[in-house]
Amino acid sequence: MKGKSFPWRKIIHIFFKIISWVLFVILLLIAIFLLYYYIANKIYASKGTGYEPKFSIYTIATGSMTPNINQFDAVINMRVDDPKDLKVGDVITFRSSSPTSIGMTITHRIKAITEDDEGNACYVTKGDANPVEDELCAKYNNVIGKVIIRIPGLGHVQRFLASGVGWLLFILIPALVIIGRDILRLTRLSSIKDTANKMSTKKKNPKKEASEKKRKDEIKRKLLSENKGPKEYYKEPTIKVIEKTKSKKDDKQKRKKK
Repeated sequence: MKGKSFPWRKIIHIFFKIISWVLFVILLLIAIFLLYYYIANKIYASKGTGYEPKFSIYTIATGSMTPNINQFDAVINMRVDDPKDLKVGDVITFRSSSPTSIGMTITHRIKAITEDDEGNACYVTKGDANPVEDELCAKYNNVIGKVIIRIPGLGHVQRFLASGVGWLLFILIPALVIIGRDILRLTRLSSIKDTANKMSTKKKNPKKEASEKKRKDEIKRKLLSENKGPKEYYKEPTIKVIEKTKSKKDDKQKRKKK
């Protein structure tokens, strides 16, 4: 007796199905976050400088913060509602006011806290890998947020997903495949239900039913005429037994005649 073979195909199928769903969920979460970030930036950009979303994500374009934050890492920033919440040693993302890099987004560490000419908080910043501090201090109104999370290498993924090819390959096509598969499954279920309903509601042949009823009535009348028993005794199962017995008797008579 041969033993059952190990179900490798089933296990591999389940494994790849789990992997595909995990990847889809991860990509979906990234897509949702990027969509939120895009919409939030559009909304807050219309309000002007000083209005920032609660959370924002930026890709580090240079190596000025290595080895703590590397090039193409992504950083998630949380908006700071009170200047006093920022301390020396915090890493912040801000818009530069330096003439050489005005308007650029920079992520550097706070080295000291001072005040500008108007008495507002101003943060002296420096990149961990840079030999000197930044040219101008970062005013509080230019601070986008405090870095709370660093995601290594996510900048590569973010840049690729932001491109047309990346969006098509990793967001649009997987979404269409899953939606199409669900639609196909629903279509098959609907087809199966329709077939089952047709089979259950299929009309019987009325002529055949009438002929069968007539045959049974004749057998009942014959049995009653022979006084074989009460009327309620001769139901369908009994009729079938009698028919079988009668058939056997007929066969025996035919054999005797031969």
